[in-house]
Parts: sequence; structure tokens; C-alpha cells
Amino acid sequence: MSFIYVNRRGALASLAAVALAMATLLQGAAAKAEQQVTVFAAASLTNAMQDLGKAYTEKTGVKVVFSFASSAAVARQIEAGAPADLFISADAEWMDYLQQRGLVDVPSRKDILSNRLVLIAPADSTVQLKIAPGFALAAALGKDGRLSTGDPDFVPVGRYARSALSSLGVWNDVADRLLRAENVRSAMAFVARGEAPLGIVYLSDVGVEKKVRIIDTFPASSHLPIVYPAALVKGGKPGAAAFYAFILTPESRAVFEKYGFINRK
Repeated sequence: MSFIYVNRRGALASLAAVALAMATLLQGAAAKAEQQVTVFAAASLTNAMQDLGKAYTEKTGVKVVFSFASSAAVARQIEAGAPADLFISADAEWMDYLQQRGLVDVPSRKDILSNRLVLIAPADSTVQLKIAPGFALAAALGKDGRLSTGDPDFVPVGRYARSALSSLGVWNDVADRLLRAENVRSAMAFVARGEAPLGIVYLSDVGVEKKVRIIDTFPASSHLPIVYPAALVKGGKPGAAAFYAFILTPESRAVFEKYGFINRK
């Protein structure tokens, strides 16, 4: 009986040691997670924000994790409880959506960037068009071609595209010929793969895809102003404010400009 008792005590001691080790690991993981900053952002920001996240980590040791998708998708993820610390939208509407639900820190909200809207084609396309009122967009699509852009019911770039084409008097010519993408990068990918002869995306996207070319740039007056509002998410980690401040520095603004964004004062 004593032999069994000794081993039972040893087993209990081993279990206690394992529990202590697990608790230590979990505490360490929790501490690392607390230092980590999580950013939910519009897909068009992917490359610029990844560069800035890397630079910030090198400076501070704080890891920055990103979730990129359409502004609609990431806003709804935040609404559903996703653990975001900072949200950057490609339009005011989805920031308003979260603000109306009390999910962002209103004093931290700021329009940080702008962009340009462009008409693109595959790099080897010979299509030539000049954007102007009544321009021959439908004819340039050909008999069966579709115009690739974000879904105008949800995706900011699609909303800007609809605004521009409506003001130019050609929306009704192509409204039923849209290839409705889930975000701007998907819209560009359809054109890059030759699945759509034309697309409408942001200027900042074209610089990261060699398989497309710009046909023309939409006049800024033809569409709603393109704005990228940012705000801290309520309940987010305190360290997010430092990263938010970092992306507003002159160093970070130069990165945004490199990718074709327009910094707002």
C-alpha cells in the first residue's frame, strides 16, 4: 500500500507541475497577445499597411497583425465581436456603420487618406478610351465582356464606380454587365487574369499588379470624394493608439504616397 501511495503522490506532483507549466505558457501567450496590435483594414491598403506594420515592429518590438477584406466585410466582423484594435475603411459609410453602433472611439476618428479611381484593362489589351460624359464604355466591353469592380451594394470601390459612371451618363449602359467582386483586389484580379476586359479600381492597387494597365483616370469631380477614415475600436488594446500615431507620421505618409495614396491633412 505504501508503494502505491508514494507513486500517487508523485503523479499528483507531476500533474501540478504540468498545470503550472501550462499556466505559465498561457500567461506568456496572453502577455504577447496584449502587446500585439490587430488592425482591420480595407483590402486596398494591404501592401502599404504591411510595410508599415513591419517597420513598426522593427522599431518597437510590437507585432502588428492585419485582417484585410472589403470595408463591409471587416466592419461586420468587428460588429460580430472580432478582436480588432484599429479599423481603417475605404469610405465613410462603413465607419459610420460602426460609429452608429457605438463600436469605435469617435474622438479618434480621422480621414487619413484619399485615392484616385481608374479604368484598367489587361496589360496586353489594345483598348483605348478617354473618360468623358457619354464615353463608349459598353462598346469597349465587347459583346459578352463584363466590367469588373466591387459590388456597388456593399464595396466602397463599387460605390465610387457607380457614382462616377452615373455622373458621366453611362451607368445604365453597363449596370447589368458588372462582374461584382467582393473587394477591390478581387476586382483587379479578374482583369489581370483576362476574365474581364475592363475594370474600375483605385490607382493605389494598380502599382502592385503588373498584369493590368491604366486606360484613364476618372475626374475627381465625377464621383463621391474617396476617403479612408481610421478610428480606434472600443475595447481595443491601449497599445493600438501608438501604432495609429505611427501611421500618421511623415515616415508613414511617404509609404502611403509610394503606393499611390493621397495623404489628407
